[in-house]
Amino acid sequence: MKFGNNILLLASLLTVSLASCSVDERSLDAETSEDKVSQTVAEALPGQLFVKFDASVSRILEDAGLTKSGADSPASRSGVLSVDEVLDLVEGYQIERVFPIDSRTEETARHEGLHLWYIVRFSEEYPVDKVAADLSKLGEVNRVEYNRTLKRASDAKAVPFTGSHSKAGVSQTGPNDPLLKYQWHLVNNGSAQQVPVEKPENAVAGFLEGADVGMKKVWENPDMKGHPSIIVAVLDEGVCFSHPDLKASMWVNEGEELRSRIDADGNGYKGDKYGYNFVQNTGVISTDSVYDTGHGSHVAGVIAAENDNGIGISSIAGGSPDSPGVRIMTCQIFAGAYAGTLLDEVRAIKYAADNGAVVLQCSWGYISGAANPYDWAPQFSTDDQWTGSNMLEKKALDYFVHHAGSPDGVVEGGIAVFAAGNEYAPAASYPAAYPDYVSVAATAPDFTPAVYTNYGTGVTISAPGGDQDYYYEYGVGHDKGAAGCILSTIPSNTAIEFDHVVGAEGVAGAYAYMEGTSMACPHVSGVVALGLSYAAHKRIHVKATDVIQMLYDSAYRTSDGKDPLREVCSVDENKIYYKYVADQGTVHKSSLKLSDYLGKMGHGQVNAYNFLKAIASEDAGQPMTFPNVFVKTGAMKAYNPDLYISGSNYTLNVENESIASVEYREGKIYVKGLKAGQTKASISTGTETQEFIITVRESGGGNGWL
Repeated sequence: MKFGNNILLLASLLTVSLASCSVDERSLDAETSEDKVSQTVAEALPGQLFVKFDASVSRILEDAGLTKSGADSPASRSGVLSVDEVLDLVEGYQIERVFPIDSRTEETARHEGLHLWYIVRFSEEYPVDKVAADLSKLGEVNRVEYNRTLKRASDAKAVPFTGSHSKAGVSQTGPNDPLLKYQWHLVNNGSAQQVPVEKPENAVAGFLEGADVGMKKVWENPDMKGHPSIIVAVLDEGVCFSHPDLKASMWVNEGEELRSRIDADGNGYKGDKYGYNFVQNTGVISTDSVYDTGHGSHVAGVIAAENDNGIGISSIAGGSPDSPGVRIMTCQIFAGAYAGTLLDEVRAIKYAADNGAVVLQCSWGYISGAANPYDWAPQFSTDDQWTGSNMLEKKALDYFVHHAGSPDGVVEGGIAVFAAGNEYAPAASYPAAYPDYVSVAATAPDFTPAVYTNYGTGVTISAPGGDQDYYYEYGVGHDKGAAGCILSTIPSNTAIEFDHVVGAEGVAGAYAYMEGTSMACPHVSGVVALGLSYAAHKRIHVKATDVIQMLYDSAYRTSDGKDPLREVCSVDENKIYYKYVADQGTVHKSSLKLSDYLGKMGHGQVNAYNFLKAIASEDAGQPMTFPNVFVKTGAMKAYNPDLYISGSNYTLNVENESIASVEYREGKIYVKGLKAGQTKASISTGTETQEFIITVRESGGGNGWL
C-alpha cells in the first residue's frame, strides 16, 4: 500500500503456480479446486490462510462455538470433519472468525456471507500454497485466500513547516487560522505573493487562480459547513486525537474508554473510544513511533482540522469552536514498526460501516498494472484480476458501499474514496480503479497533472496533491522540498524531530508538507463529507450512488464553461521537472507530455462550492422526516432530532405507552421497546409536528445470533 508519493505500498505480488493434485486424490477436479484459490501467493504470510466455508456448514460452525472465536479466543477445531482432518496434519491449528460479531449488524453481515469467512493458523513449516490447495478440494470450502503484510516502501518523511515558505496570498475572508495563507489547495488566488522568486522557466503557469478545491465561495456562505453526524473513517496510520487542531474533530464512541478491557457497546472491539488500532488489536491509537510518518494525522487535517480557532491550518469540513463539523474515525492499519495485514484492513472497513462512518478515506492501493516494470512491479490491470485475488477485500468494500449510512439518515450507502496511485502510470491502481469507488488523481497549483500521478483508465476525478519535483525551484533553502506541496497536521506527540519549530507562526501543534495522490484523496473525501453535511443541514436524504454522480457532474469549470484541466493538457508543451529532487536535487531533469493526459484526469477538478449547490438542488434527494422505528423488546434506538425537524424544544407523544417509551436527553431522542406491538407516536416543536410508527418485536432475527 502506498501513502503519499512513495510513502507506503503493498509489497509487490508475483503470480506463481499453485501446487496441484491429481483428480483421483479428491472428488473435485484440479481445475475446479484451483479456481477456489486466490490467484496470487507471493508475499503470502506463512502459516495462515483465509477460508470461506460453504453456507451448508454454517450450523456446524456455530455448534462448535466458532461464531464467538476471535483474536482473544481462537478455536482449535472447526467442527467440520474434512477441514479438521486436513489442518490436523499441519500442527498448531487455530481458527477464528474474520469479522467479530456486532449484534447491531450481524443479520446484515450474515446476509452478505461475511460470517462464513475465517482465518486459520498453522505451523509455518508447511507450505502455505500446499495447504491452500488441499483445503480448496473440500466441498465444505468455497474459497481460500492468502493473508499478506502491508509494507512501507520507504522511510520518507514529511517536510516540516518553518514559516518561511511561499504564501498562497489568501485573503482573510475565510477562517482566522494563521496558516491558511499557505494552503493554496484550499484557496488559490494565483497572486504574485505565492512565490518568493521569479517563475522558473520550466513552469507552465506558476500558480493559477482556482487551482484548488473551491473553498473561497463555500466560506462566503455560513450555512455551508460541516455537520457532526457525518463520520469519515481514515484507514491509515493512527490519527493524533490530542492534536490541538484535531481533537475537537474526533469521533468519540460514547461509553468506551481507552485501555479498557471491556467491550462496552458490544461491537466486538474493546476500548475503541476514537476508533481502533487493528494492527495491535487495541483501542489505543499510536502515533509516536520513530517509524511513523504522521500520514494519518496529515490526511485527517485536510478533511477536518478545526477551523476559525486562531491556530494552525484550515480544513474542508472541520467545524469551529461554535459549530462542530464532521467527525474523524481513526482506523489504524499501520502502527510504527508494526505492519498491518489484509486481515486488519478488512476488519477496519467493516468496523467503519458498523460504527457510523459514511465516507471511507483510503490513501492506499496496489501498484498499477500499467506501471513501468523497470521501476515498479505491476499488479492488477483488470477488475477480474483484482477480484480474482482479493475476493475478501472486495466483499468488505461491498459491505461498506451497500450498508454504511442508513435509509433513515442523511445518506444511504457508503462512499469509498481511493488514491489513484503514484507510479506515473496511464491507469489507476486497484482498488481505486474499480467502478464502485471514487478514484482520485493529483494536480499541481497550476492545474497541470502532478508529475507522479496515475491517470487514464480508472481515474474518475482530480484534486490538489502537490508537486515538489515541479516546484522545487520556487523554494528557498530548506523549504525547497515543500514548495507546491500540501500543508496539514502532524502528530503533536510524534517522534519526528520537527514538531516544535521555534518562531514558526501559528504552531500550536505540529504541521508539515506532504504530496501524492494520497494527499489529493482526502481533498475529495473532505468535499464529499462537506456535501453530506450540507444535506444534513438542509434535512435532505440522498443515496451514495447519486452523491458520487453529483461529485463528478459538479467538477470545476471556468465562467466560460471550460475545463481548466482539459485546457492545460491541450497545449503542445512538455512539463519539465526534476525526478527524485527531494533526494538527489536537480540531477535528473525529466519531462512529461501534457497532451498525453488530455481527457484522462477523470471528470475534472473537484469543486466544493459546485458540489454543495448540486446537493441542494430540488432533484438531489428527498426531504427527511422522523422515521418509523423498528426495535426489539428491551432494546433502545437513538436518533438525532436535528436531522428531521427544526427547533430545540421537543414535545414527544406515544399513543400506547405500554408498547414503547420515547424521551429526549443530551441532544438525542431515545426510543425503547417495552413489549411486542405497534403504536403511533409524534414529535413536535410547536410550529411543526411529525408523526411516526413504532414497531416492537420480540426478536431481531431468526438466525440464532441473538
